Amino acid sequence: TALKADEGWLDTVDFGDTAAAKAAVLAHFEDWDEGLRALVADADGPLTPRRIHALPVGHRWDRVPGVTLLGDAAHLMSPFAGEGANLAMLDGAELGRAVAAHAGDVEAGLAEYEEALFPRSEASAAESASSLETMFGEGGLEKTIEFFTTGPAGA
Repeated sequence: TALKADEGWLDTVDFGDTAAAKAAVLAHFEDWDEGLRALVADADGPLTPRRIHALPVGHRWDRVPGVTLLGDAAHLMSPFAGEGANLAMLDGAELGRAVAAHAGDVEAGLAEYEEALFPRSEASAAESASSLETMFGEGGLEKTIEFFTTGPAGA
């Protein structure tokens, strides 16, 4: 399950005490159907909390000779666009292609790679941030159902 909580909320829950952790999580889903709540209440083993981290949409850096980033290091975003692993693999392929295309001039290859990386990752990061807001915003469930039954708005 996922929930939107204050940044320090995870620090207030003793996840070493499975019963207490389940109760703390379930408190956020009091109005949910018991069948869905049972997915947490009856889960085997302890709960494993994970924060969602993201770089700001449009994150960029200045060229540093001999260095670049790819994958989450370059464009960390929430998982709500389903793009992270795909972008990481594309980054690797594009980086290799750019360096190979500029044999003998690694800096030119890195610059070419970053020139394409920034707009590509910004578009995915914006989609991810939008999906995060949709899923956790007002009417999130209804909007998510609509997305999966009729497709994205304007499509």
